[in-house]
Amino acid sequence: MSFDLIFWVLCFFFDLALLSSNFYQLVILSDLEADYLNPFESSSRINFLIVPEFIVHGVLCAIFLLTWHWLLFLITLPLACYSAMLFVNKRHLIDVTEVFRALSGEKKFRLIKLGFYLFLLFIIIFRLILSAFNSLTSDEHYVDLF
Repeated sequence: MSFDLIFWVLCFFFDLALLSSNFYQLVILSDLEADYLNPFESSSRINFLIVPEFIVHGVLCAIFLLTWHWLLFLITLPLACYSAMLFVNKRHLIDVTEVFRALSGEKKFRLIKLGFYLFLLFIIIFRLILSAFNSLTSDEHYVDLF
């Protein structure tokens, strides 16, 4: 099994984790809007997921940089820089007292991130299939040696 295939499988699971985390946050915000959750519970659930999401996205961006996948690095870099800016300015957590005022903006931001992670997932799946095909076709030549 080639390193390239392992790399794309790893990226697939990283992006799947980011996608599911973002979707879960969007569901929580929708439940808050429909009055199924109270503001404290919803903001504590979302705040619990924000820093791990930033870390996983930063690791994914760094992996793209270290493996010389420049296009994917440049695609993921703006969101990583925006997340770093939010973290440095201490605006990354959702405030319990301001959650209803910022609800529509938070939902729009999460929808944009969901679309971004879906776009990234399609690219990663395409590259995963391509590297699996290349791995399977190139390994046939090694069977002939034995």
